[in-house]
Amino acid sequence: MACMKLGSKSDAFQKQGQAWFCTTGLPSDIVVEVEEISFHLHKFPLLSRSGVMERLIAEASEEGDKKCVISPPKIPGGAKTFELVAKFCYGVKLELTASNVVYLRCAAEHLEMTEEYGEGNLITQTETFLNQVVLRNWKDSLKALQTCDDILPHAEELHVTKRCLESLATKACTDPNLFGWPMMERGPMQSPGGSVMWNGISTGARPKHSNSDWWYEDVSTLSLPLYKRLISIMESHGNRQELLAGSLAYYAKKYLHGLNRRQGANETTSCLMPMASGASPSEEEQKVLLEEIDQLLPVQKGLVPTKFLFGLLRTALILKSNPSCLANLEKRIGMQLEQATLEDLLMPNFSYSTETLYNVDCVQRILEHFLAMDQITGGSSPCSIEDGQLIGSPSLMPITTVAKLIDGYLAEVAPDVNLKLPKFQALAAAVPEYARPLDDGLYRAIDIYLKSHPWLAESDREQLCRLIDCQKLSLEACTHAAQNERLPLRIIVQVLFFEQLQLRTSIAGCFLVSDNLDGSRQLRSGFAGSTDGGWATAVRENQVLKVGMDNMRTRVFELEKECSSMRHEIEKLGRTKVSSTWGNVSKKFGFRMKSQMCSAQEGSVSKQNNGSAKFEKAKDRHGKHKKSSS
Repeated sequence: MACMKLGSKSDAFQKQGQAWFCTTGLPSDIVVEVEEISFHLHKFPLLSRSGVMERLIAEASEEGDKKCVISPPKIPGGAKTFELVAKFCYGVKLELTASNVVYLRCAAEHLEMTEEYGEGNLITQTETFLNQVVLRNWKDSLKALQTCDDILPHAEELHVTKRCLESLATKACTDPNLFGWPMMERGPMQSPGGSVMWNGISTGARPKHSNSDWWYEDVSTLSLPLYKRLISIMESHGNRQELLAGSLAYYAKKYLHGLNRRQGANETTSCLMPMASGASPSEEEQKVLLEEIDQLLPVQKGLVPTKFLFGLLRTALILKSNPSCLANLEKRIGMQLEQATLEDLLMPNFSYSTETLYNVDCVQRILEHFLAMDQITGGSSPCSIEDGQLIGSPSLMPITTVAKLIDGYLAEVAPDVNLKLPKFQALAAAVPEYARPLDDGLYRAIDIYLKSHPWLAESDREQLCRLIDCQKLSLEACTHAAQNERLPLRIIVQVLFFEQLQLRTSIAGCFLVSDNLDGSRQLRSGFAGSTDGGWATAVRENQVLKVGMDNMRTRVFELEKECSSMRHEIEKLGRTKVSSTWGNVSKKFGFRMKSQMCSAQEGSVSKQNNGSAKFEKAKDRHGKHKKSSS
């Protein structure tokens, strides 16, 4: 740390208990009382340097006291600073440092120690040291700014605080190697002990890499009011928003206990407001800090990590911050919800008035903010779905990511028995239909909810399952749903219908591919000498396709058997109440001519069996022909 020595005489002051004495050989003729300390001094050195002391001594002398006692107005820095001022008046060597120069500058102004009372007075000396030494150095500027907290009104009046803040704001966006203080990368300028060499002198500092975030740790030692002002000045200077956001996140993580769950209690240090050293911030101070951080954070999307925003929101809920702060955080998260993870969304419910385990209402509001922003940015254009893939604009990618995220969240909160159906259904229905390429995730969440809430009425189950689009279920999900006893019967019938439709479409496609492969064999045989490898690959693919066709054919037969068994069950129900029951069942499932459909179904099964026998015979003939040709 830079310093300057003033004066030339040796130290002639001695302290005895709560009193200071000047041992110059002459008895003291004045006592100056500052706080609880008494300074036994002489009049002439004081009045020759200070206008205030001159007036106080003159007023005390008029009262006729042999040994006058004066109590000057409250001196900035207290008795410790006045001790240095008194030594300066006596010409004792005085060392100016970044730690005491602000106190001395304010005390000198308070005591009117101008050039009128002596050349090179304390105001001039301290002002020169501030401008030429302290404000040119990052560390000294930071230290001087920290001392302004104790005497902030005096420092503000002399613009010392503002000058220190301006100095730090300017240097924060500059290469630290240009500041005049050592921050050098590893290289030849390094002492044998590993510390940085500066002008050939070991500084004791370890070498550092000058990254753009090098100043985060230093400015985090400032009190909250000074830190706020520094960030505002840096923003006005045009510092990059992502750097300011990073500094705010660093500052918040240092003092908010609940923000970083892995942070130990002993890692939280120093103060938010000027507090006692080592004291942890109270809940009220943390609440104030969080609300101030929310106001300082940049509003641009992506500058602040989503995980950090969720941490702020979780802490704000614990500290019961004001509603505007909570709403701002929810909006910030909603702007970039596609960057969140499932772990981020699982926020516990800290309210005693709600019985649910997780804060579903908060997630609902965040999703609404996201959807509103998505509509503003034009991301809600329709799209098409082919083979389970979403075909459309790239702007649809965020909303499909969010849809998958919400489906995963619904599956996590579904086992909560206290989660009411309207709340679960509202969150599931909030995601637009076009945002889900497949409804497998939604089906899984609804299935878990039905399993955890077996007391739901049939009408409620059916209403909830209407959110599922059976045409957007994968083959695996259809297979599971067809055997799921928790689903309403109407949904199972729809699933079976669409599953059979998918299988028939797939089989037709496989037959088409197989015919194309068989028809192209003669063309490929003409180039056998040059395309042996390609022919072998085509044969293998043909075999794989045929195996797949056999599997799907077997599955079709199984589904038709299931439909036949369901028909028999329905007929059993119709034996007791033929007219009324059958009419209700027909209305429920949307069948007009059930008997005709069942008979048609029998015909299709018999035709399918006959067709299968013919297909097997044709297959055997085709195999014999293949062997003879080979």
